[in-house]
Parts: sequence; structure tokens; C-alpha cells
Amino acid sequence: MAELMLFRRDGDGQDVGLPSSTVALEVELQRRVEAGLEQMLGIRFLASEYSTGPWHRGRIDTLGLDENGSPVVIEYKKGSDCGVLSQAVSYLSWLESAHHEVEALVRKVLGAEAAESIDWRRPRMVCIAASFSHHDRVAVQRLPERIDLVRYRVFEEDLLSLLLVDSSPGSPSAAVSRRNRERDAAAASWSAAPVVPVSAGPSLVPGCLRDLYAELDDALTAWGEVEVAPLRHYIAYRRLMNVASVIFRPKHEAVLVYLRLDPGTVALEEGFTRDMRGVGHLGTGDLEVRLSSAADLEKAAPLIRRAFEAA
Repeated sequence: MAELMLFRRDGDGQDVGLPSSTVALEVELQRRVEAGLEQMLGIRFLASEYSTGPWHRGRIDTLGLDENGSPVVIEYKKGSDCGVLSQAVSYLSWLESAHHEVEALVRKVLGAEAAESIDWRRPRMVCIAASFSHHDRVAVQRLPERIDLVRYRVFEEDLLSLLLVDSSPGSPSAAVSRRNRERDAAAASWSAAPVVPVSAGPSLVPGCLRDLYAELDDALTAWGEVEVAPLRHYIAYRRLMNVASVIFRPKHEAVLVYLRLDPGTVALEEGFTRDMRGVGHLGTGDLEVRLSSAADLEKAAPLIRRAFEAA
């Protein structure tokens, strides 16, 4: 099991380990994560203690929508709980039957544009607990659902750590709504849309960009455990949140990479890097990096390193 340790340097210049603990009540953890939900997990808040109705007979701790448009159910456990995965599957099952209900909630809380962009193929469950058993981690890899196991710890001085200990990318749901299919068809006809079919995975890229993308993929997956998620409009490289997203521009023989990096900390170069804050674009990340050659990728390597080191 992954273990996070924090150290503080004392007056003698020695590193002293900070003792960690768990919360006294689950609601303490829930309220704190909900207060910083988008910053901590890249998830927009929809509802707290949301009832799943008389059939599923549950109450979802936190319901949200992540940066890729996927509905997310979050459950908290102050310790460990052997029933957390069965609960996860049950709530994801509820999501499959509650499209209209969730869409109405998203429209009410986040607006019509967010409701229209929900991606129902990749609903997600995030389980946040003090620990998970070996059997939990094995089960996650066997389940078809998309589940993240996140371990938390509380340290002195009000520090909270969240550590992704295991993750299953899941498989896209076959129950894709008609509106999603129509939106996919429209995107395919748009000249600026990416050419990577979600069902085919990230291996099928434009021939003129195949070699460059192979090198880029190596660079983006060289930083430990990184999930590669082919989505409707881009390929996301994520840990707890997207660190980078990739879009192909075959007409310009270029690959666009959007990094989770503050453009204000980067010396921008016209034609290579661009500040995307406040600019609508496919993918997530505020810094756009345009790659047309191996030399561009080599120049982008320090930016990629910075994005993953900060993730």
C-alpha cells in the first residue's frame, strides 16, 4: 500500500516526521473535500447527501461532474470498509438509470451547456478512505466500472493529503444516449475536431502524426502511474485530475497539448505556447503547447515535467 509521509525541518535543521491521523467523523472529511472539490479533484460540485430513491435505497455522499464531463459519485469512509466497492457498483448502476434526473440537476447547478456536454460513457466513482485492503485493490482491477481508490490522511497544522492508491479506467458504457451519438457525428464532421475514435483507443492517430504522438505518449507516461483515457474530443492523461490532454490537427501536421500549468509562470513563445485562460477550447489545461516536430517535443519536455511534478 502506498504511504505518504510528511517531514518538517526543525530548528536544528533536522527533518522530523509529522504524525498522521484520521478524522473523528466522516462528515468532517466530506465537508472539507466538498469545500475544495474542484481544486483537489477537478470535480464540480452538484449535490451533497443525494438520495437515489426507493429502489436503490441509498444516499450519495457527494455528486459531481468532472473536468471531462463525466458524472462522479464520491463516497467517504473515515477508516476502511469492506463494503465500499459494492456500494460503488450500486451507485454507478443508479447513474445508468438516472440520466434525465442528473441532467436536470446539472442544468440547475452548472447551466445548460454543462448539461448538454455530459459524457455518459465514463461515469466514475471516487472512494476516499483511510485505507483499502489488498482485496479492494484486486477487485478494482477486475470490475468494469471506473473507480478510483483515494487514501486520505490528516496531519498537524490542518494539512490534508489525498493519495491515489489504485484506479480502474473502466470500459465505456454501451448505453450511450441518442444525443451523445448525434453530438459525436457533428464533431466528426467539424474540420477542427480530433480524429481519434474513442472506441478504437489512442493507437489510431493520423499517419502524419503517428511517430510524433508515439514519442509524446512516451513523454507523458514516463511519470509513474498515469491513466490514458481516450475521450470524445481528446485523449486525457490523468492521475486524480487531468495533467495533460492531447488533440490532433492533421491539416496543420501538429499535435496540441494542454497542460495543467499556470501560463503566468511560463515565458510564452508565439507559435509554440499559448495562454488559454478564458479561451474556450477542447481539452483541459490552461497552457497550450503546439508540437510539429521532435525538436518541439524536446523543447516542451521541461513544461511536461513541471506539470507532472505539480500533479
